[in-house]
Order: sequence, then structure tokens, then C-alpha cells
Amino acid sequence: MKIAFVYDMVYPFRIGGVEKRVWEISRRLSARGHEVHVFGLKMWEGLPDILQEGVHLHGVCRPMPFHTGESGRRTIFPALWLSLFLFLPLLRKGRFDVIDCQNFPYFPCFPAGVVAALRKSLFLVTWHEVWGRYWFYYMGRAGSVGIFIERLVKNLTRCHIAVSPTTKAMLLDLGVEEPVAVVPNGVDFERIRKVPPSSEQSDIICIARLIPDKHVDVLIGAVALLKASIPEICCTIVGRGPEEERLNAQVSLSGLDKNIRFTGFVKDQDDILALLKASRACVLPSTREGFGMVALEALACGIPVVTADHPGNAIRDLAEMGGVRAVPLTAQDFAVAIQETLQSPLSTFVPSLEGAWDWDAVTEQWLGMAEEFLRISKEHAAKGSL
Repeated sequence: MKIAFVYDMVYPFRIGGVEKRVWEISRRLSARGHEVHVFGLKMWEGLPDILQEGVHLHGVCRPMPFHTGESGRRTIFPALWLSLFLFLPLLRKGRFDVIDCQNFPYFPCFPAGVVAALRKSLFLVTWHEVWGRYWFYYMGRAGSVGIFIERLVKNLTRCHIAVSPTTKAMLLDLGVEEPVAVVPNGVDFERIRKVPPSSEQSDIICIARLIPDKHVDVLIGAVALLKASIPEICCTIVGRGPEEERLNAQVSLSGLDKNIRFTGFVKDQDDILALLKASRACVLPSTREGFGMVALEALACGIPVVTADHPGNAIRDLAEMGGVRAVPLTAQDFAVAIQETLQSPLSTFVPSLEGAWDWDAVTEQWLGMAEEFLRISKEHAAKGSL
């Protein structure tokens, strides 16, 4: 098949969960003999069209600043910029059997959907998150615009993919009709096996962008409570964000300067895996996760996870496999769960993930889903329902 993926950020020139997923599936599809193209912002020097591991990368236009300065929130301008320039490059590459556009940041879905209609391609939208009324928290009164755009995107096609059962449930609540396929993210087990633990050991690790939704302040409060019974408790917080200064102040005011260290942003994935392997528990108090890539990587490293029991947190979907504790979002509840986790053998918690969660298996799921949607599309083509 000839397949196109659309997302503004392109791996490995920017490292994030969505671009990582697109890349891992793309290169495996290419290795299976499919012609795969990725359209996004030109984040590299030189020619706009390059070939990497058999995948055609197309830099549609130069990137713009990704986050606003003070708030650290993602801006709409890179997405708008990509949307303005996406139509012709995507159209000129001829007909694709499948165009898979990532739902966020929404605007590129519109030109991609138009090209799919003109070329009679199967148009998929892969949903990594559904924001719904969260738009009002994020944008204030302007959140109604976000809700409107999100609803427009869900009406562009009847072929939707969700990366987790939680995201699928939110899609159905948004009014999307079945079938909605769930194709999760994966991990590279071979790579994980090769990475040794870091020499910088810790009891607790938290890897997150330092924004309010991640609730790192709750973790700091839990460490303060745990220090009474575990004076030498050590916590590593990996990430940057607009909350960093406030969180550092909280650590100092709580007398935890010797117990909690901030590493800042860690770019190299192997370094992140090494830090995970050198920890005893991964704590993620987030209330907004469309999937929870860090949690899956922690489990793959043999590290149990403590997370927030919140409807917007898809990490809870992993709890049924074992290895994940979901608790109320309070410092007291997290302190109890962390202490119980640290006192129990790792084998009590952590499941074997190889198989269904390997990127090879995820790629096979994606292929099977695409083929099924193509079959349904052909059956309904005369009715124009897809």
C-alpha cells in the first residue's frame, strides 16, 4: 500500500509521543514493503524531501515556535502554518491508499481530508486525546472555538483510531459512531534490553512536562510525607515546563532539597530508559493522558507505576494488566501507594508486556485495522458514506 501520515512534528528531529508513534509504525510498514510518506514541518537542514530508513519525510514548511513563552502552552500557529502549506505537497504525491492524520493539532486534518476526498483515499484520524470541555480550562471563553473545531474534525471521516480505551470512550461521548478501532502505542523491547541502568539511582522517578495537569506538586507533597518514615528517600523529576520555578520553590519550602532533584529535559531516549531502570517506582499523578507512554516504558523496564485515578488519565487502562496502582489525587493517597509499592517485590506488580505491546505487534494491528476500514469503505463506496 501507499500510505501517508500527517503530523506537524517529525521524529527524530523532535521527540514526543505522537511523532514517536508515527515514526515507529512508518519504518516498520516500510520494512514490510509498503511505500510510506510522513508530512510535517521541515525541522531539518537541506532538502525538504528526504529518505530515512525507507520512509519519505516531507518538510512542508519551516517550523515556528511551538510553545508560548510565559505559559508554556502550545500555540496554534505551527498547526495553522502547516495547514496552509500542506494541501499541494500532499496532493502532488499522487493517490495514497491511506492517509492517517493525527487529530492534534486539528487544523492539518482539514486539508488532509480534502486531499483524501479528491484522491479517493481512505482517510483516518488517529485520536491521541479528546479534550471536550477541557478546552474551556485551557482557553477560557475561547474554548468554545476549540470544541467547535474538535467536533468538525470528528465529522471529517467515519474511520477513527483511538490510542487507548479511555480515548475511545471519550470519542464515543463526542458523538463518533462505531466502529472506532483501538491501536495502542508500543515500546521497543530490544532497545530497552540493551540499555543498562543509570548510576544515578532513585526510589521514585517522575517523567513529565511540568504543567498543572501533571500535578507534580502532589508527588512533592507525598515525598514530604514519606520522609518521616524514609528519611533518605530519593526522587528524580525529569522534564521542563512553566511550573518548574514554583515546584522548585515547593521543594525548598518543604525541606526536600536533598531528597528531590530536577534533571531538566532529557533528550536522549536511552538516558530516559537508564533513569527508569535505576528507579524503584514511577509516579505519574497526571489527570490528562491520552495514552501514557512513560507508564508503558516504565512497565517494560520492570518498574511499577503509581498514577492518578481520574477519568482523563488513560494510564488507568494499563492497570488491568498489573503493575499500575491508580489512587485518588491527594498527597496522602500517593504517599501510601508509593510506600506499599516500594515495600513489595517488583515481580508482584510488573507484568510481561512483550507481544501485544511491541511496536511490531502494534504495526500489525494498524495494518489489520487499515485493511478492515478499506474493506468497509469499498462496500459503502456507492453510498458515499465513508
